[in-house]
Amino acid sequence: MGVELELNKVEGEISVTSDEEKPIHPEHEPFTVSSFRPDDAEGIAELFRCVYGEHYPIRLFYDPAAITAANREGRYYSICARAASGKIIGVNHLYLSAPCKSLYEAGAGLVRREYRNSGANRATLDYLFNQFVPQNPHIEALFGEAVCNHPYMQKAIATFNFVETAIEIALMPAEAYSQEKSAAGRVATVNASRCYKPKPHRIYLPLIYEDELRKIYDRLDDTRELVVSTAEIPGGKLTGADLTVFDFARVARIAVTDVGGDFRDFHAALEGQALAKNVLVIQVWLKLTEPWVGAAVDILRERGYFFGGPMPRWFDGDGLLMQKLLCPPDFEDIVLASDFSKELLEFIMEDWARVKGQG
Repeated sequence: MGVELELNKVEGEISVTSDEEKPIHPEHEPFTVSSFRPDDAEGIAELFRCVYGEHYPIRLFYDPAAITAANREGRYYSICARAASGKIIGVNHLYLSAPCKSLYEAGAGLVRREYRNSGANRATLDYLFNQFVPQNPHIEALFGEAVCNHPYMQKAIATFNFVETAIEIALMPAEAYSQEKSAAGRVATVNASRCYKPKPHRIYLPLIYEDELRKIYDRLDDTRELVVSTAEIPGGKLTGADLTVFDFARVARIAVTDVGGDFRDFHAALEGQALAKNVLVIQVWLKLTEPWVGAAVDILRERGYFFGGPMPRWFDGDGLLMQKLLCPPDFEDIVLASDFSKELLEFIMEDWARVKGQG
């Protein structure tokens, strides 16, 4: 159930002139930034068509009525940059995509080509992270998936105190970028998070990933008690999980809410359903709050899954992303901005090679 929030709860507006950064074209006009208004919906849909053609995988953004309803219900929040004419020149979003309803994803951001380097993207992000979220206390944490076909969004979110925790390999199809021809193959993303309301809790580290996870958690902007996972999966406990398939992206996501004694067979059945839909990427999220998460990781690694990274607050408590590819990983095409994300990719590549080698 979506979080209810009255439209335009944050009523402040940022006025930005195009000399904030050097514009590409001198005819850039000033723009303003604020939260969604119902008459923005048509302009948002037109902006997505302008940038992505008909290939953006979240189809909601092509339907003005759906955009308006999602903002009204609190499933999406659109932060818009508007030219003086009222034209939408840029937008960034928050939306619910994780099991935890206090964790929002920041993404689906874009700017008209002629307004790039005008400051529009940074202005919408600044409003989103530093004004909108602090004034909406039901939003306790954010994460973002910054694409890796270029470094710009990774650099942008780093300036807003997001911490990299995971990399999703081959997540987005190249078709999503065909309008601007900015990707030759599938595109990875760097996952980064930002905490607004602390949630200290105990998590369990799979032994095989203990050292890497400790490095990641040393950088986190919240507190965790770290304990090595040594427990066996309870035989009498049943597994609970939800499968979601994104047909256009050819991605399946399995959120495991409980690991039980039937986990091996339960997961195999869900994976079979995903493969029947011709997916190329299968992602599994496990709860790091379960003492036997290490045993579940071992089962997944036997089935070809490799490390993705922790997902703070994913289930309210933290999750761990494991991933499996039925396509080339294209590691050499992944563009990363920070030294830490480059080190993280090296670890992921090594784990992928180890898992592949034992298959």
